Amino acid sequence: MEPVEPLIRKLGTLDLDLVETTPVVWHGRLWRFQYVQARYWVNETRRSYYRFVAMDTGETTPPFAWDHSYGSAHVEGDTMYVFGTVRGGESEIAVFWSQDLVNWSRHLGLSLPGWGIYNQSVCRGPDRYMMALEVGEPAEVVGARFTNFFAESDDLLHWRLLPPEEHVFARDRYTACPVLRYLDDGYYYMIYLEMFPKDPATPHAHLRTEDCYFEPYVVRTRDFAAWESSPLNSVLSISADDKRLANPHFTEAQKAHIAGPVNRNNSDVDLCEYQGQTVILYSCGAQTGTEFLAEAVYEGTMAEFFHGFFPETGG
Repeated sequence: MEPVEPLIRKLGTLDLDLVETTPVVWHGRLWRFQYVQARYWVNETRRSYYRFVAMDTGETTPPFAWDHSYGSAHVEGDTMYVFGTVRGGESEIAVFWSQDLVNWSRHLGLSLPGWGIYNQSVCRGPDRYMMALEVGEPAEVVGARFTNFFAESDDLLHWRLLPPEEHVFARDRYTACPVLRYLDDGYYYMIYLEMFPKDPATPHAHLRTEDCYFEPYVVRTRDFAAWESSPLNSVLSISADDKRLANPHFTEAQKAHIAGPVNRNNSDVDLCEYQGQTVILYSCGAQTGTEFLAEAVYEGTMAEFFHGFFPETGG
């Protein structure tokens, strides 16, 4: 009998103009970290910032980290940590932390002059914290844009890049939007984004976003040098369920806007475990500036979710 990939139930679209989000559990409640772009449909400031949204009530926290971008969040005890770049493609990662989601401290966690850093993801390992970094430039470092590199930390504030010649995934093709998690089986699991041209014969240098579609894959590693890909990839497949309306407050104009563009993208996956389920947030849409925030759920723990993608050696 052929193995079957874990069953993920797509709940549909939650909001417009949101891409980078992280679900986290904070004092027993499920929250959504959001990087709010300057073009977000209800952002009257026209400046980017971060905030949290309570996923049960819609309650929002005050904005912080003005003019930062590409953020992610990690909870450690009573402290919420947020990581992000000053602007897209910048070479520095800032660390913010708070114990009330209102008052935030800031520290420069990592500086890589000349590099262009985009998305990132942080998790706790057995003996240190690890960060996956999506890097877009320079070409002599990344190879095919984008590529994932890795940093380590003892305290979530001060970060050290692992030697990039060996600790990398993957220079030969587009591999973007990492989300990194560690399980007690000794593996780090990473979901990332693969790009597929509609016409495989098109040279990579000539590809345009509108000529491709994008779906997330999962790999795992023990050392960030050797990688094993799931035989059941992809994690999410583009489908009509992405555009189901999961928000009852959409206007008729917003519903038409969601229905309009071609859906070629399931990207920027992030996830957490909450009350025995794995909550998944991701972006869908055209991948050309018209994106929507969507939610999905797996009815099981995060360990069961990741092990389900490696059925022969899962546990």
